[in-house]
This record gives sequence, C-alpha cells and structure tokens, in this order.
Amino acid sequence: MSDNPYDILGVKKDATDKEIKAAYRKLAKSLHPDLNPGDAAAEARFKAVSAAYGLLGDAEKRARFDRGEIDASGAETPQNPFYRQYAGDGAQHHYYSNQGFSDFGDESDFFSELFGQARQGSRARGSAAFKGADLRYRLAVDFTDAALGVKRRVTMPDGMSLDITIPPGITDGQTLRLKGKGAPGHGGGPAGDAYVSVEIVPHRLFRRQGKDILMDLPITIDEAVLGGKVTVPTLHGKLSVPVPAGSSSGRVLRLKGKGIKGQKDTEAGHQFITLRVMLPGEVDDELREFMTQWRQKHQYDVRQDMEAGA
Repeated sequence: MSDNPYDILGVKKDATDKEIKAAYRKLAKSLHPDLNPGDAAAEARFKAVSAAYGLLGDAEKRARFDRGEIDASGAETPQNPFYRQYAGDGAQHHYYSNQGFSDFGDESDFFSELFGQARQGSRARGSAAFKGADLRYRLAVDFTDAALGVKRRVTMPDGMSLDITIPPGITDGQTLRLKGKGAPGHGGGPAGDAYVSVEIVPHRLFRRQGKDILMDLPITIDEAVLGGKVTVPTLHGKLSVPVPAGSSSGRVLRLKGKGIKGQKDTEAGHQFITLRVMLPGEVDDELREFMTQWRQKHQYDVRQDMEAGA
C-alpha cells in the first residue's frame, strides 16, 4: 500500500478540504476496529487512514507536505547541511555558512530575533532556554465514546503514546489541550503542549442535536395500528418502549434523560424517536384483499389540509 496520504484516502492532490474530510469519515467508519474485531488488516488500514487525515486535514501540514518540507509521517525532510537560510530586514534573502554564528555579528541578537527570546546569562557564553514546539493531532472517536466520555491510550502518527480523557458530550472538531505533552524543550525549557482535534465517527443509527440524541425507528403496520412494546437501542443500552396504538409515521416519542449527560450537574439530554411505519417487503394477496375491503368502508382524507392551502 502506498504511503502517500492522498492515495491512502483515495483523493486527488487538488481535493478540497470537504472532499478530504468526507473520504476520511467514510473510510474510518468502515475500518474502525470496533466494527472489525480481530481483523489486523483493517486495523492497520484504519491507523494509516487516521495518520493520513492527521496530515491532510491540517491546512498548514498539508501545505508543507505539498512543498516537500515534511514527509508522509510529518517528519522534516532533510535539508542541505552546508547552508542556513536567514531572512534579513530587506527583501533580499542571504545564505550563510553554518560553521558557527560569526556571520550574524552578535550571536545573542540573532537568537533574540529568531526566537523572540534573549539569551539567559552572558550574551557571549549563556545558554538559551526555549519552550518545545506544540504538536497537533487529529483523533477519530466513536460516536458513543464521544457522547458518554472515555479514557484512551492512543498511539499518534509520530509514534508518541498519549493518555487522553475524552469528556462526555465532546463535539466534532473540538480540540483538547494536553499540557506538556508536546515536543521537548531546549536548554532546560518546558515541553510544548499537544493539541488533539477530535473527529467523531458517525453512528449508523444515532444523530446528535445539542445534548439530545435523535433516531428513526421502523415499526410494522400492526404495531402502528394496535400498539405494543418494541426494543429500542440507546446510548445506555436497550430499552423496551411502548408504541401507542394508532401511531402514524413521523410521530415522535421521548425517552427522558437518555441523551448526553449534562456538564456541571445540568440536566441530561433526551432521546427522541421518530416512528417510521414500514410495509412488509412483499404485499401478499391476503393483505391486499384486506386493505381493499377496509378502504371501501373506511375512507378518510389525509391530505385535506394540503389541498386547502394550495
């Protein structure tokens, strides 16, 4: 398999951010380990897809990759070891030997300008302390884990392992800051921070609206007419839910408190179930005859309001 992130996601180099995100979501949903337990190949592809999106989903990293400044893993590509480029005050770019910093006059002035910090101690002999670079990642999280919260140890594309607490109700695109988990500092300076942008993998049944969970529930003709209890999946497990007799398609049932947990003791969200009356896969002669006779005796107009407003 190619290690080119565009090939891994199956998109062209000129793909838009929206196309890249759509391709990633489709692949992540089908390859997720929870849906492919024990499938080592699917797990490997899932990791590769996540790493590819971690690079192409970040505009700055994507631009640097396209310019050849970093490789597919996000690592810096080797530069010419004999020259250092330095942009002066003017528009002209100058090149200097990297055999020491005598070219820059006062060494401390160079570091002060380049890093925005003055050398500590003596200008001639002191060592500078710099904070390490911040690192940015993208992490795919299951819909249910994002809704309920979870603690995970994950291996990022650069091989670093991070312990991450996903808080309940985190939203798609929300960024978590892990203080001190970035690149090491220099000269005794503190480590940078790690910023993890969460990408929520869509659920096959649930949708989210704020703290509420929405879903469609198919029911049969007899359940719609006669009512009855049906088993309904929720974030918190399966529940037996009564369907009122005479329920039409589009009727909404509410399961109180079965949505996303509220923060700081606020009320939890609810789960809203929209009923969808489904015909059998094949209408047999018995059902057709019954409905024909029923219609002859019980005609009613369900489009009266539409026709009145036309």
